Amino acid sequence: MAIFLHILANNIVPVFILIAFGYIISKKFDLSVFTLSKLNFYLFIPGFIFYNLYCTNLSPEMFKILFFCILYLVFNDITARIIAKTRKYDIGQASAFKNSIMFNNTGNIGVSLITLIFGSAPFVINGKTPYLNEALTVQIMILVFTNVAMYTIGFYNAGRGKMNFKESIHQIFSMPSIYAIPLALLLKYANIDITTTPLWSTLEYIKNGLVPMALLTLGVQLSKTKFDFKDINVNIAVFTRLILGPILAIILIHAFGFFGVIAQTVLISCSVPTAVNTALIAVECDNNANFASQEVMVSTIFSCITLTSCIYLARVLFPV
Repeated sequence: MAIFLHILANNIVPVFILIAFGYIISKKFDLSVFTLSKLNFYLFIPGFIFYNLYCTNLSPEMFKILFFCILYLVFNDITARIIAKTRKYDIGQASAFKNSIMFNNTGNIGVSLITLIFGSAPFVINGKTPYLNEALTVQIMILVFTNVAMYTIGFYNAGRGKMNFKESIHQIFSMPSIYAIPLALLLKYANIDITTTPLWSTLEYIKNGLVPMALLTLGVQLSKTKFDFKDINVNIAVFTRLILGPILAIILIHAFGFFGVIAQTVLISCSVPTAVNTALIAVECDNNANFASQEVMVSTIFSCITLTSCIYLARVLFPV
């Protein structure tokens, strides 16, 4: 129980305090979630990805993460389809439901959690964080895959098949993160040192700003969403995302043979609530936006409990 409370106080509560700040400030000043979202996706996330890819050595194990992500997405899609068919959803509702299950908040909450968890006790040794870079690299691989899938499959789902292949490709290549990946790898393996240039200090500021910026943005988005804990369809989606999602992740983690830091990071990342951008995509495509927003809100609230449990479970099942 003491470990559970320690995780709650040191890993979960700080995240939700920042979310609460965003919520309160937005209620007072009516901040634009679209502006903040653009800052995240066009500046902070690509800067964060570039910095960490440039600094971290990529092992062959990291490429297994991509295969894990593909299988995890496929199984979540199948699960969502079965539930949607059982519940007799129409095409629009089924598409919104699938997005809420398939895409979780690896950017706003995932990166923040991994940074807090592996940057604090018990993972700090002699004042250093030896596991943080490896954990962040795993998280970045998951984040990149999720973003690419969300802006292709996610838009396709929300548009109920109206978005054609050309539009999907254009959407992918409009995201700076896509360019940050090959650029970081090119400079890294060409042995081009940019750490002595003014650009590096700028990247450090951007990298350090992602966590608070992402969580504040989530708070702003939640401030514009209505609470409804009685919607059975929302509750089914939340249960599938927060309970069945981690169970599926544990099964696949064992199947892929992950252990230690990698296994813990993957499980935690797969346990976060539904991505805020699924609601933004639903609004953009005018497809069950109210359901999508409510699901994001409710799953985020209940993740306070489920995430704490999953972090504890990750340490028990996959000790470092």
